[in-house]
Amino acid sequence: MSLASLAPSDAGLMGWWRVAPSQARRALVAASMGWALDAFDVMLFSLTLSAVIAELGLTKAQAGALGSITLLGGAAGGLFFGWVADRYGRTRSMIASVLLYSVFTAACGLSNTFWQFAFFRALLGLGMGGEWASGAALVSESWPAKSRGRALAFMQSAWAIGFAAAATVVGFVLPTYGWRAVFFIGILPAFFTLWVRRSVEEPDAWKSLHAARLDAKRTGAAKLPDAQRMHSVFDIFRGAMFKRTAAVTFMNACTLFGWWGMNGWIPAYLSLPATQGGIGLSTATMSKLVVFMQLGMWLGYVSFGYITDVMSRKKVYVVYLLGASLLLPLYGSLSNPLLLLLLGPFVAFFGTGFFSGFGAVTAEMYPTQIRASAQGFTYNIGRIASAAAPFTVGSLATSRGFQTAFAVAGSAYLLAALTWSVIPNTQGKELE
Repeated sequence: MSLASLAPSDAGLMGWWRVAPSQARRALVAASMGWALDAFDVMLFSLTLSAVIAELGLTKAQAGALGSITLLGGAAGGLFFGWVADRYGRTRSMIASVLLYSVFTAACGLSNTFWQFAFFRALLGLGMGGEWASGAALVSESWPAKSRGRALAFMQSAWAIGFAAAATVVGFVLPTYGWRAVFFIGILPAFFTLWVRRSVEEPDAWKSLHAARLDAKRTGAAKLPDAQRMHSVFDIFRGAMFKRTAAVTFMNACTLFGWWGMNGWIPAYLSLPATQGGIGLSTATMSKLVVFMQLGMWLGYVSFGYITDVMSRKKVYVVYLLGASLLLPLYGSLSNPLLLLLLGPFVAFFGTGFFSGFGAVTAEMYPTQIRASAQGFTYNIGRIASAAAPFTVGSLATSRGFQTAFAVAGSAYLLAALTWSVIPNTQGKELE
């Protein structure tokens, strides 16, 4: 029985995983681990932010600017490594991305000034952006339409696992060894690339395309068929593709603005003293609240994949976004740790779960020869706009308080929901 012919209900809740070929499972494990380790490295900054501010004497605006610089690096990394993934392979691009963000996460621990930190965060961001572009293409091409939503949902859910792992490490390491030691631990994901290089194959769609290009080069063919030639990423702006490219890029920019405005500052909101607008929780308590939030985040990611198997992906996307737009401002109005503990998982559930659908949406919109480039563009150009989020929220938190700052982030989710009125529903489309 071919993988493409399997129904979602085969063999129970996880039947789609058990019946999949080992190549597809390894691709999903690799992309998920890469994304989890990406989250682990990237979110160490948010979790240590109050300590970094105190030791280096940064303002909240400067701290927000460091977060924005990371996102700008992520946008550049998504574009560059998307091209690398299309040209040289999904796994090669992933390996290079993971190595880049691992090395420069550790380098952040050597920073003594704002500008040193900014330099290392920019290079870390390059790797962060590149990992998603290559991993999403790898999973999209390894799984059929019937299972693609759940496969990408599990890949995306790994971010919550990495975030929770980072919060756990910070809770143990920061009070005893300081924030620099936390960043040094960020080198560990580099060792994961050894397994990827040895165990994960390129998807058949990319291998076929690559073989055709090599054959044409060897035989001196003057021109490849359109389905096999290397397209330019600018093709996504031509003809009928322009409207959908503009729409999904803008929608993702809004969601990323909301997400980074929320998650880039929630740890600081919990741990900064009341004189600086926070609620003054200890590092250990802050870490526990953030870890508990990741339970909601993980459930949000995974549930999205299963729900969209039986419901319209478009409608589910809008429901999640509207939920986030309402809950985030409410979270910023609370100071009671118990209420924050109870509401946090719901904020994370609705504020992140929809990202599980973005890889499938963009995979179904674009052909194999530009898929990774297009996914890298639509996801990471959104990061350029969202790069304003950490700085904006940090500045508003200083002048108006965190409740207003989180309300602005929540309004970005609302705008993203409205954008779905012009995004087509490609759900269930098989990739060529």
